[in-house]
Amino acid sequence: MKVLANDAGQLAAHANIGHAGGQQLPAGFSFTQSMKDALESVNQQDAAAGQKMNDVDSGKSDDLVGAMLASQEASLSFSMLMQVRNKVMGAMDELIKLPV
Repeated sequence: MKVLANDAGQLAAHANIGHAGGQQLPAGFSFTQSMKDALESVNQQDAAAGQKMNDVDSGKSDDLVGAMLASQEASLSFSMLMQVRNKVMGAMDELIKLPV
């Protein structure tokens, strides 16, 4: 989630620079890779939360609060990822509608 927020901030900063000075994004920046990294991070959070919940259910752990917090964090991360996806899809729809 932090990776996605940082990349979004970099993209916004570079977009402002690009319009003013004609510069482009750095060669190492990849929006696709940023999205893949964010997706993997959300997946890992979900797996960790699931493992914590399974440990509590099976009696291996008594940290119910930690398991619930991990579950909520994973849920919020997924919601944020879906919001980013929806914004990107909306932007793509707008680009498609532009006259050529």
